[in-house]
Amino acid sequence: MFGPVLVGSAIGPSLSFLWDFGALIIAWVELKEDMLEGRCLLSRAFSSAEARWSYMSYRFDVTNEKRRREIDGEDERECRQRKLCDPLDYREMRAGTPSELQQSNHRSEGRGVEGGGSDDRNGGGGDSSVSGSLNGAGGGDSSDSDSLNGEEEERGDSSDSDSLIDPIGRDISIKCLILCSRSDYGSIASLNRSFRSLIRSGDLYKERRQNNVIEHWIYFSCHLLEWEAFDPIRRRWMRLPRMTSNECFMCSDKESLAVGTELLVFGKEVTSHVIYRYSILTNSWSSGMRMNAPRCLFGSASLGEIAILAGGCDSGGNILSSAELYNSETQTWLTLPSMNKPRKMCSGVFMDGKFYVIGGIAGSDSKVLTCGEEYNLETKTWREIPNMSPGRIGAARENEMPATAEAPPLVAVVNDELYAADYSDMEVRKYDKERKEWYTVGRLPERAVSMNGWGLAFRACGDKLVVIGGPRTLGEGYIELNSWVPSEGPPQWDLLARKQLGNFVYNCAVMGC
Repeated sequence: MFGPVLVGSAIGPSLSFLWDFGALIIAWVELKEDMLEGRCLLSRAFSSAEARWSYMSYRFDVTNEKRRREIDGEDERECRQRKLCDPLDYREMRAGTPSELQQSNHRSEGRGVEGGGSDDRNGGGGDSSVSGSLNGAGGGDSSDSDSLNGEEEERGDSSDSDSLIDPIGRDISIKCLILCSRSDYGSIASLNRSFRSLIRSGDLYKERRQNNVIEHWIYFSCHLLEWEAFDPIRRRWMRLPRMTSNECFMCSDKESLAVGTELLVFGKEVTSHVIYRYSILTNSWSSGMRMNAPRCLFGSASLGEIAILAGGCDSGGNILSSAELYNSETQTWLTLPSMNKPRKMCSGVFMDGKFYVIGGIAGSDSKVLTCGEEYNLETKTWREIPNMSPGRIGAARENEMPATAEAPPLVAVVNDELYAADYSDMEVRKYDKERKEWYTVGRLPERAVSMNGWGLAFRACGDKLVVIGGPRTLGEGYIELNSWVPSEGPPQWDLLARKQLGNFVYNCAVMGC
């Protein structure tokens, strides 16, 4: 089945081929499982244990009793026959209802990436009704999402195999699996303990990084302690388990950072700093991690499995010049040399393989810094760069507002080019690395409004720039995700999705793995 595909495939394929190849793997997994268990597979789509995986959230609404009765009423032979004819029937991505699934089946053959997402004609594909059914399958309670139940474990025992896909062996099996979308990894993990162990170990994601197979998902919070995830390729919403924390953490300043397969949220509980860690491998939150020098209001960025945090404030409110490197593979912190200047409320990016801290505030008089600093990971040294911050522009200058009232610089890097969002003039600016100056390239989405930069997310997502925000008009409680590919010319924003949600973005991070 896989011979022709493997011969002609590269390890770093286009995403459209990746999705199609992933569909083949899923089809094989189902057929293999059917032979091993000797029973109808379609009912496994509704397993409560599988529903705990965030990357299985594309399943349609399992509360639809009409559809459930239809499945329950079929005998094994009919179920098997229907599955063999169309093994991907219940995995269609475009809709959350059985009728929509049946309609979309006729269009599934030969379809690439765009066919797997929502229909743009309906305002970007972020319909809350679709979201509801997806969230129901993909949320999961953090208290029980860390592992599959005993029944699942026992079912997998009979089909364990170190070779994974028997006919081709373990090594080639892994090369096949890294070509699947990570949305499908929950289904693959349900086949047996060997597949589950491979995916839960994180080794598959290491292989993906090494072979440059990366998908970027957007994680953001519009309600305290609640996080949403969005897959911009399939235009699909997912809801993470709710964070468990106290009221002090809810009211404190929080920063977020995605690194490796983890989402880190930094905050404060009473007198101490705390870090909550969400793992996509277990779909659960945990706490207890500590930096060498706990801080808040810092600048940060990630590159693969590492991240650098610089500046910020300690528990006493002192502005810091120190920096640390976090390795998500070993979950360890390494203290780096200090910056030339202490700064808080700054931003961080990786560009050309180096880490940059941009802007911020320094000194007891809250002086706004226009310089940036570059950290060279090879030489382990910092270099100051003048005029690297886009600065306080437009209304911020005219009104002479306090420096602390303005958000840190809204900056992002795509293809090693630095961009900034000027929230006051609603413009996108680009940094000229040779001249060390900023210039305007176009407009921001018209409805991407903010409160002095707060509540608006401006992030890099693969080869795209993404703006996330909502209108401030009273009664309009929804969020919009817009994207632009800088390599394609001046800003032409594509509405990826719209969803009823709080219109103020508290935190946002993009995870590429």
